[in-house]
Amino acid sequence: MPSDIVMKCSKAIASKGWNIAFAESATAGRMSAEFAMTTHSGEILRGGIVCYDVFVKEQILNIPHAIIEKYTPESAEVTQILAQQASKIFNSKITVAITGLTSPGGSETQEKPVGTIFFYITTPTEKISHREVFHGTPEEIVLQTIDKTAKLIIDSISSI
Repeated sequence: MPSDIVMKCSKAIASKGWNIAFAESATAGRMSAEFAMTTHSGEILRGGIVCYDVFVKEQILNIPHAIIEKYTPESAEVTQILAQQASKIFNSKITVAITGLTSPGGSETQEKPVGTIFFYITTPTEKISHREVFHGTPEEIVLQTIDKTAKLIIDSISSI
């Protein structure tokens, strides 16, 4: 069952007549699934791609290898390009890209610990780049990421 904020976000997107698409690395499709379970999913959900592995980022979403090497797969820079590429693929009004670290074994450092999530969201009026560090199990981090995404979208489109 989607959280209240995801339900509210879905309704807000539908009220604008807009749609949404996702490029998900750290959330591995869970965000698309949560939005798919809302009342308004048929009106708003354009689609999504899981780009968990670098191969998909490079070969499907055309992220230059040099960018991934320079910034790591879990970075603001890569997340922004993922959003731009997914927006072209899905021709969506709102595009969300997520990368980050939900468990050890990625590019974590002292400055970028496990729980660090990078968001890049495009709407017709705004481009939102956000970084946040969540705590908990991998699932808790993913669910917090989904709710934060919904909040960022609501905050952006409610003023329009």
